[in-house]
Parts: sequence; structure tokens; C-alpha cells
Amino acid sequence: MAETLTSTPLPAADKPPAGRQRTTAPPLPRPKRARAAIYLALVPLLVIIGLFAYYPAASGVFWSFFDWNPASQSFFTGVEHYLAMFNDEIWWTSFRNLGVIFLFGILAWVLPLLAAELLITLRSPRWQFVTRTLLILPMAFPGVVTALIWGFLYEPNQGVINRFLEAIGLGDLAHNWTGMPDTALLALLFVGFPFIAGLPFLIFYASLQNIPPAVLEAAQLDGAGRLRRFWSIDLPLMASQVRLLLFLAVVAALQYGFVAYVLTSGGPDNATMVPVLRMINVAFAGSDWGYAAALSTTLFLITLVLSSVVVFSGRRESAHTDGGSM
Repeated sequence: MAETLTSTPLPAADKPPAGRQRTTAPPLPRPKRARAAIYLALVPLLVIIGLFAYYPAASGVFWSFFDWNPASQSFFTGVEHYLAMFNDEIWWTSFRNLGVIFLFGILAWVLPLLAAELLITLRSPRWQFVTRTLLILPMAFPGVVTALIWGFLYEPNQGVINRFLEAIGLGDLAHNWTGMPDTALLALLFVGFPFIAGLPFLIFYASLQNIPPAVLEAAQLDGAGRLRRFWSIDLPLMASQVRLLLFLAVVAALQYGFVAYVLTSGGPDNATMVPVLRMINVAFAGSDWGYAAALSTTLFLITLVLSSVVVFSGRRESAHTDGGSM
């Protein structure tokens, strides 16, 4: 008789249950000794940050309530400095100038964004690398060098800008750009033009590089042009990066003062005065250290509030988007 061959069924233990998949085991928790070593290694860093960052900030808040005299006895004045701040016209003028600087800085993002969009369209990786290097190379120059170069460009007698205007027959437009109240702030705004060599360009370029190729191919198959792709794909996918740049722009604007200090020192007639320069003038020129501490504390609180608004509004948007997509 011919033997009938039958297949032997697999044991039930070797078969995964129907409708279920094998899952990997959760990672084992770190041993207590390893966690303690990590926390212990962070202690020196926290001590250094506390001594050189948090302690000076807390000290400034404390001394803002005193008629602070580092060389002799200081007397408690309460909120007197903060009340005087409301009548400080120069202080509020500095914030008006700062608002103009901030808005101009946001509008100036158009140029690095345009440069990133044009750069990403280059097909040759070699030419992308060369062009990108040339565009961001000015970031390696010290800020004081850049400010002094622009100061030479604005120089009223031998400056490049006035000499160029005279050469093309427009000598009547020559101006003392940083020495007149009507043009001094505008001159500061254009320092660093065309504003490509900076963090916004790098963030825009990195964001465009991270767009999945499948998304771009689908848009091309649907007949989307370059402008339509920019509005419908590029900008929405860069929303989180734009929020990050907005946060950094708020902080940078409130700390702005280096270029104004080098080129104009806040003048003429306080036309380029900003909060940081007002604090420096009060502290070092007026020797009113307690009032300067009050101004710095106020500026810190404004920075904290505005930064929190930007950060938490971005989180709320992300949570709303995630909840809507579920």
C-alpha cells in the first residue's frame, strides 16, 4: 500500500494568535546607580550656570529696589525706580525704535527665503555646495568688523555711498546717513544687507531640503507651478521653523544694541536709542545703578512674556492640529 503523506501541523505555541502581532519588549529601565551618576555629572554644569547666569540675574532684580551704590552703602527705595521708569521718555522712545527694528527684521526674511528657494532648485549638488558656502561665508566675519565696514560706507565725506552718488550725478542725495535723525535709524536697519548670511537662511534651506521628494513629485504630476508649490507645500511645511525664527527674532530684537552702539551710540537726538543702550547710559554714564537694574529687570520680564506667548501659541496650534488629524 502506498503510504499517504500528511503535513504535520505546527504546534500551537509556534503560531502567533490570530489578529495579534508580536511586540518587542519595552526597554529595561536604567539601574539606579546609572541614573545617579548622570545626575551627579550634571551638578558641576548646574553650579556654573547658577553662578554665572542665574545669580547675576537674581542680583539685578534684588538691587533694582535699592539706590544701589557698589562702592558704598545702598538704601532701600522700594518701587521708586519702577515708578520713575513710566516718566522716562527716552526709555519709551527706545521701545518705539525697537518696534521698527523688529518689524523690519521680519520683513527682511523675504530675501533669505528667496535665496533658499533659488538655491534648492539647483540640480547640481556641487554647485549647491559652492553657492551655499559663498552665501553663508560672511557669517564668519566678526560683528564689529561688519559694523565698522558699514560705518565707512555711511561716512559723509569719504564714504562709498556718497562718493557713488556723486559719481553718477546724484550728489544732491548725498547725506550724513548716521548723523541725521531722519536717516540714522534707516541706516542701521540696512546694516548687513542683503541679510542672507544668517540663521534664517540656514533654517529655511534646511527645511526645504527635508521636504520628502515624493511630495514634490506628486505636486509636479498635479501640474503645480513653482509659485503654487511655494504657497501650498513649502510654507505650510516650514510652519514650525517659522515659529522658531519668530521666537529668536523677539529675543534678538530685545537684546539689540551692538550695532547701534558702534555706529551711533543711540544718537543723534535718541533717534537710534534702544533699551539696551538706555540701560548702559543710565548705568555707566549716569552712575544710577539701581535704576539701570530696574530697567534690565523690566526688559527681562518683557522678553519672558513675549517669548512665552510665541512658544505656547505654537504648542497650542500643534496640539490642535494633532487633535484634528486623529
